[in-house]
Amino acid sequence: MTVRPAAPADDAACVARLVALFGSQAEVARAFQLDRAVVNHWVKAGYIPARWASEVERVTQGRIPAADIVSEASAKKPVRVKSRPDDAPFGIVPESNPMSSYAPSKRIQSFHPPQRTLMGPGPTEIHPRVLTTMSQPAIGYLDPVFVEMMEELKSLLRYVYQTKNPLTFPLSGPGSVGMEFCFVNMVAPGDKVIVCVNGVFGGRMLENVVRMGGVPVVVEDAWGEPVDPQKVEDALKKNKDAKVVAFVQAETSTGCASDAQQLTEIAHRHGAMVIVDAVTSLAGTPVKVDEWEIDAIYSASQKCLSCTPGLSPVSFSERVVERVKKRKDKIHSWFMDMNLLLGYWGETTRTYHHTAPTNSLLGLHEALLLIREEGLENSWARHQRHHVALKAGLEAMGLNFLVKEEHQLPQMNAVRCPEGIDEAQVRSTLLAEFGLEIGAGLGPLKGKIWRFGLMGYSCRPDNVMLCLSALGSVLDDMGYPVHVGDAEAAAHAAYAQMHASDARRKKRAA
Repeated sequence: MTVRPAAPADDAACVARLVALFGSQAEVARAFQLDRAVVNHWVKAGYIPARWASEVERVTQGRIPAADIVSEASAKKPVRVKSRPDDAPFGIVPESNPMSSYAPSKRIQSFHPPQRTLMGPGPTEIHPRVLTTMSQPAIGYLDPVFVEMMEELKSLLRYVYQTKNPLTFPLSGPGSVGMEFCFVNMVAPGDKVIVCVNGVFGGRMLENVVRMGGVPVVVEDAWGEPVDPQKVEDALKKNKDAKVVAFVQAETSTGCASDAQQLTEIAHRHGAMVIVDAVTSLAGTPVKVDEWEIDAIYSASQKCLSCTPGLSPVSFSERVVERVKKRKDKIHSWFMDMNLLLGYWGETTRTYHHTAPTNSLLGLHEALLLIREEGLENSWARHQRHHVALKAGLEAMGLNFLVKEEHQLPQMNAVRCPEGIDEAQVRSTLLAEFGLEIGAGLGPLKGKIWRFGLMGYSCRPDNVMLCLSALGSVLDDMGYPVHVGDAEAAAHAAYAQMHASDARRKKRAA
């Protein structure tokens, strides 16, 4: 992809400038991975939709600023309230009207969120292709065309989960619903469950066991450390009647990875099934459901999948499905009863269960398609590559990671806040001055760490460099001894070293 140095004057339409930069509509479509008809529509309309603002700025290397796209789109297609005359004052309801007491007291306009660079624990930035797909016309959730898309969606999820499990589908709800779905179906009252707690989300697993009437046996590790396999082994030896082992593969609150393959092998050796939290790991680091023989696993759409929040992809082995079918008691949730959802997401004729979020599912389909086009192993490698560069830059500032290197998640980087620095002020300044969002610490780590997310579409080199430059600038202003530019240089050096290593590897393979 080459971008031409010259372009029409800045007062020309943004779409005209874009076509001039790339030379033709076809080249624009190729650069943005779009159908040429979409670009042709932009040209005919005379403007580029505002949702493409950040992507246009990135692909054109800043030659067409995002602000120009947003301003032009707002001017070309302003939002109007058509239910009132143009000369009528907004929101004024006569006092005699009995509905006036319920009317909002302030003038309310259409909401347009600011452009943010999202490098926190989630949600992530969403690829323009996904946003465009989500804006398509709504159709019924039992429409034959939609049902066909559901089958494609399930096959794409099997790819990212690396499984052939027939029951692999997205639940209507966030990752917390995926968590509760696993526990409500697999844990009957009185069942003993080994729960591994080394952060916030292990604690939520524990809460689910208690609410389901299960008997929890807690295996606890320090926040920032992985689940200790030996502790799990010891707990299972002492509790031979344990039915389930539950653990978080990628603890979002600390940026620590646990060995899902080893923990699953230990559980199976003692006759227990596993429930695995892969909310932050899926598509960012290896998750191999069939190879590791994982029984039940759940994730979320807004992390490394880079889709809108509100969907929780899950996958269950046939062993789990048979166990749930044989339960003699009724599942304690109607909405999350696996037996009922089988009629909607199973292989048989679709039956009504609930109103599925159709446009969100269309978006997830496109997000998963992007991962399939990139290649899952390439997605894992991309997250690792940008983690190495970000880490080099943060350490060049003198910042220390919470987690030991061998257990660090590339997509969730927890860094200790230096003494004397107000961590909340740093975050608020980054958001206000640079439009950059990073995460705070939770629980006992509140006020002590920052969490830098590198997930999905947010995991890009321009985000790494912006983060390092902005953070260095803010810390310097606050009196922290940092040499502005050192972090960026360290990141560039890390990228160069990785590129050189890749080139040598390719040369040896040739």
